[in-house]
Amino acid sequence: MDSLRIVPARETKPATTQDTSNSFGLHDTLQYGPRSLAAEVTTSGKIKDRLENWEATQDNLKLQMHRQIFGLHMPMRMLMERKLASHVRNPHMPVLPQSQSNLHLDILMGRDETLECADFMMPVSEMRQPLDIHADMEKKLRM
Repeated sequence: MDSLRIVPARETKPATTQDTSNSFGLHDTLQYGPRSLAAEVTTSGKIKDRLENWEATQDNLKLQMHRQIFGLHMPMRMLMERKLASHVRNPHMPVLPQSQSNLHLDILMGRDETLECADFMMPVSEMRQPLDIHADMEKKLRM
């Protein structure tokens, strides 16, 4: 949490056989560990590597800026509120599945004004009959 980086850092390149070869031209397992062919063969784009860490980097930047402006208590309080909001299930609507978005956490993370595919497109496995909130509350309260 010490960086004011706007864009995620580049991923480190995995060591290849040329980098880890000994004087005989073989991979030095004792010094560099077992050889990973998957790391040598699999190549991913530079953009993809950076996009995977985009949200974490932006969040880290915001927390650092809050720390410098308001002091240490502000990012600590924000992280505490996020942790509390992520663990609490909505007691007023026990019918809603856990997989649906947590509105309180979305507001704290600043995602309340964005629309993503998961917000309006549900997989067929999750589609079921319309929710009967009254019947489910009666069942929960044993009425």
